[in-house]
Amino acid sequence: MSNTPFGFGRPSDEGDDKPGQPNDPFGAMGGDMGQFADMLHRFADMLGSQGSGGEGPLNWDLAKNIARHTVTEQGDPSIVSTERRQVEDALRLADLWLDEGTTLPAGIRTPQAWSRSEWIENTLPVWSKVCDPIAARMVDSMGGALGGGDLPQEMQAMTGPLVGMIRQMAGAMVGGQAGQALGTLARDVVGSTDVGLPLAPEGVGALLPAGVTAFGKGLEIEEDEVRLYLALREAAHQRLFAHVPWLRSHLLGAVEDYARGITVDLSGIEQAVAGLDLNDPEALQQALGGELQLQPEETPQQKAALARLETALALVEGWVDTVVNSVAEGRLPEAARLAEAVRRRRATGGPAEHTFATLVGLELRPRRLREAGALWRALTEVRGQDGRDAVWEHPDLMPTADDLGDPDSFVHDKQSDLDLSQLNDAPDAPPEDGPGDKDDPA
Repeated sequence: MSNTPFGFGRPSDEGDDKPGQPNDPFGAMGGDMGQFADMLHRFADMLGSQGSGGEGPLNWDLAKNIARHTVTEQGDPSIVSTERRQVEDALRLADLWLDEGTTLPAGIRTPQAWSRSEWIENTLPVWSKVCDPIAARMVDSMGGALGGGDLPQEMQAMTGPLVGMIRQMAGAMVGGQAGQALGTLARDVVGSTDVGLPLAPEGVGALLPAGVTAFGKGLEIEEDEVRLYLALREAAHQRLFAHVPWLRSHLLGAVEDYARGITVDLSGIEQAVAGLDLNDPEALQQALGGELQLQPEETPQQKAALARLETALALVEGWVDTVVNSVAEGRLPEAARLAEAVRRRRATGGPAEHTFATLVGLELRPRRLREAGALWRALTEVRGQDGRDAVWEHPDLMPTADDLGDPDSFVHDKQSDLDLSQLNDAPDAPPEDGPGDKDDPA
């Protein structure tokens, strides 16, 4: 990567006085520092017309607009009363069935049917918590590259007033990338819990009729049965999120810890910006619309955060698989095929993998989910529903990443002397050495 900001001032073969030399860092873009300042002002005005984005590092107004545009351009009809009633009835029936499959009580107080645009609107508050840490890293990296000490001394005096605009431009870039990712995800999801995170408002369980239809396409299974199976999965997730008090903060905290170890590859931006006409802010906006590449640092801390996050998400999904499939068997004729469709969706790179890779630099591994499912099923066989679900009562009782690789040891050894009376009341968040907090992410 060039030592000059965003590749401005790349050396030329013409001689030291030609544009593109380090002593003329903006010549490669067809202008001087004054032109660059004017261009940034015009670009800032353009961004201002798209929304301020609030006080965080990421322009969420722009992200929401792009996400909604992404879904509406391919059609996003409003929910009709029949669809709403079908979804609400399915979620209520699912909770009745789940009472026989788990000791955790129902978590859905308000069943809802969402359009894709409503999914974006209702989940955006949680996405902002998930994405803002990595957005801050991206904005800082870009701001440092454009506003750092690489500029000639005579130009450095002008960088102070430009820093705010540079950060605004960076926030818009990250917001555009987040909006595109969320818009793409909204076209794939079937409910509020596809990515394993508590995205819906508290007490709300939701399905997207359009997502349910898309999921069942090609399966040749009645849509009522598809809807009910997916409602079971949504309702099972909501039981965990509602009645395991430390789980929400643990999941979101693990994402934040992982994001702290991410770096940003700016080489693509350098190539996009070099040679642009400073008098054309629209061209700059288009050039900066590409996807920023996220790179894990692979430090011990980063590996530990990755293991903690993967383990937590795998345990949630594995428990949901175990409980849902146990109550669906014998009730839904195509339960086995529907379970296989969920597994196949994960294995081919479902919405969670794509979105985390884009927004947080993380790709989930389906192998962990299969191992977690095997552990929960074994625990059910040995200790029954009560013993299985009691594991969620305190984070110190949860399986670690190592336990997923050796479920028999966890089930028969670690759980043989389970004694909750020796533990304090379940905290709001797990301790530092909580579940999966290992250096080994495998």
